[in-house]
Amino acid sequence: MVSVASYNTSNVGGRKPLGKASPLANSFSLIEYDKYHRFLIMDCPTNSTIPLYLKEFARLNVTDVVRVCEPTYMKERVESRNVQVHDLPFKDGDVPPSAVLKRWLELINARVASAQNCEGQSEPSTIAVHCVAGLGRAPVLVAVALIEKGMDPLDAIEHVRHKRRGAFNNRQITYLADNYKRVSGFKGTNKIGSAIRSGPLNGTSTIPLTTAVATVPTSSTAGNNGLQTVKSGNPTGMALPGIHKSFFKKMFGSH
Repeated sequence: MVSVASYNTSNVGGRKPLGKASPLANSFSLIEYDKYHRFLIMDCPTNSTIPLYLKEFARLNVTDVVRVCEPTYMKERVESRNVQVHDLPFKDGDVPPSAVLKRWLELINARVASAQNCEGQSEPSTIAVHCVAGLGRAPVLVAVALIEKGMDPLDAIEHVRHKRRGAFNNRQITYLADNYKRVSGFKGTNKIGSAIRSGPLNGTSTIPLTTAVATVPTSSTAGNNGLQTVKSGNPTGMALPGIHKSFFKKMFGSH
């Protein structure tokens, strides 16, 4: 996980690192696919900590904050800084329902279209997303975006976990690796999804979108904040129904 205090030029594309340590160390994980797809996974702010988050939002040109948990701060304080807040809540430790996926992918499409119309801007825009701890629901949405962009599901899981240690529980890994079906098939384009037109999102233009259809296991596991994570380097004895064996080989090597 990238901490506020340890951002460096290799992490943020040549931008200046932050100086002094911050109370928010280990709160942020920047996931960059390309200049149009950049995400900031984080834990949930509170009314007392939101000023520190706003500084990071300004530094990374955050245009939107997606919160998938219950509100823990007044969104007006964020929106006063020209950052839109989108509420897409779903159950802790669970996988996103189709309605949440549709709005999430619609938001990405809208921001990609906006960025393409502003090619001259020096700083790429960023979509921030958080749940409570930033280890389950928020990383799942980012992984979905990477899969839709063309990344192999196992590579997407590995990439997010490399940036944010402890991300995903068993159910979420199974969903991403085995059950989630990419809906875009958009090689050569930056638009995610097609075929269905849905209503505008916070005043943005309507974006064609297809929602994903996926089956997920009915059982659920719980751990920290309802999240049970795979411990790196020792997958022995962990029961992950339906997970590809290649996932463990890629994540932990041969055992």
